[in-house]
Amino acid sequence: MKRRPVSAFSLSFLDIMFCGFGAVVLLVLILNHDTVKARSERFADLRSEVVKLEQEVLVGEDRQVTLRNSLEAADTELQATQGATERVIEDIRELKIEIARMAKETQANRAHVNQLTSDLKSLDRKKKRLGLQAPEAGEQGARVHRVTGDGDRQYLTGLKVGGKRILILVDASASMLDETIVNVVRRRNMDPAQKRTAPKWKRTLATAEWLVSNLPASASFQLYVFNTRARPVLATGKDRWLKAGSSAEVEGVLNALRKQVPEEGTSLYRAFAVARKLSPAPDNILLVTDGLPTQGRNRPKRTTVSPEQRLEHFSAAVRNLPAGIPVNTLLLPMEGDAWAAAAYWKLAIDTQGSFITPARDWP
Repeated sequence: MKRRPVSAFSLSFLDIMFCGFGAVVLLVLILNHDTVKARSERFADLRSEVVKLEQEVLVGEDRQVTLRNSLEAADTELQATQGATERVIEDIRELKIEIARMAKETQANRAHVNQLTSDLKSLDRKKKRLGLQAPEAGEQGARVHRVTGDGDRQYLTGLKVGGKRILILVDASASMLDETIVNVVRRRNMDPAQKRTAPKWKRTLATAEWLVSNLPASASFQLYVFNTRARPVLATGKDRWLKAGSSAEVEGVLNALRKQVPEEGTSLYRAFAVARKLSPAPDNILLVTDGLPTQGRNRPKRTTVSPEQRLEHFSAAVRNLPAGIPVNTLLLPMEGDAWAAAAYWKLAIDTQGSFITPARDWP
């Protein structure tokens, strides 16, 4: 068979076609490479932007949590502040009511004082007219224990020391060491011997001695000291009455009293409870103290006490006091207890007793 002749034109045409196709493919590859490269660079830029935005979102969420916690804390503090404000407002309201009540009592007390002053002047005039003198020598001789005084300072006008059974209550708490809170704190850390020599406590002992020395010789008596508890100074005389006319018992009580050491707080409730324990009951109470009690029947859980709480402890103690017994109070000075005088003055009125704040140089 005869071979077909090859045309040079046909080969050239195919070469041209393949070359053109190759050129197109090469051009496409070049263009596509640039596009892919540009796309990769753009994608990288966008990816970094996304990462940055994600980090900002995380930071924002953390900040949101912090702000939410701060808001919750602020709400809690606001609620606590509102509660405290309400309590303060309620305390102020109660204090205003108490002040108003005490103001009324003060007015009544002032009127009573004026009446007593008028009566006292009238009695003085009668005494001058009748020429009454000081107790006679025979009466002085009936006393088994004598104390000396500076003229009229030996006597107290209005104090009722009479009766058949006389209970003497002497405050032996730490406040009896001094008249100021700072000095009380300083002295209560001293040793017992130094506490016994504190000027205020020595004055308390002199006051108690004066009371015992001026009791009727025919009377019975008992002397208790009290702080957070009440106890008789003479251990052998517990739960029984002593004889004011017995020199041995009087001197024994006074010697035992000089050995006492003022310390701890004050429970007037415990002191007045003694009047319920003694049999027969006392018909007169002589109280030597310097202010309102710092605790009631039980020891307080807190170490501080407010004036309102002290007044509540006083009221509870008075309610524990047997009815019909006059209370004669000798109030010694103590700073920071403004309500004490009014409270003990009212106690004297309610029990038909007396209330006295002696001069600093008495007895």
